[in-house]
Amino acid sequence: MSDIRLPKPTRADAERRHSLAPAADDAFKAFSKAVFAEGALDEPTKQLIAIAVAHVTQCPWCIEGHVKIAKRLGVSDKQVMEAIWVAAEMRAGAAYAHSIKALALMEDADGDQSA
Repeated sequence: MSDIRLPKPTRADAERRHSLAPAADDAFKAFSKAVFAEGALDEPTKQLIAIAVAHVTQCPWCIEGHVKIAKRLGVSDKQVMEAIWVAAEMRAGAAYAHSIKALALMEDADGDQSA
C-alpha cells in the first residue's frame, strides 16, 4: 500500500484563505466554535461524532484534527475506533438500504423479478 502524503495546511494558507473571503472565513470559524462548544452534548461526544463523519466524508485533515482534539479531551482509543465502526456501518447500511432502488430498476427493465 502506498503512503500518500497530503499537504499540511500552513498559517500562510489560512491567511490567504481569509484574505480572499474574510467575512465567510470569520463566519465559518464562529460557526465551528459554536458547534463544538459544550451544550446538550459534551465536547468529547461531539468530537467522536466529528471523527465518524470525517470517516464517512473521507476527509483526512478532519480525521487528523478531530482525533487529536478527542485524545486531548480524554477520549480513549477504543471510543475512537467504536465511532469509526459506527460510521462504517452507517455507510454500508446506506448502500444496503439503497439496493431496493436497484431492485426496482431491474424489475422495471426486465418486467419480472428473476435474473
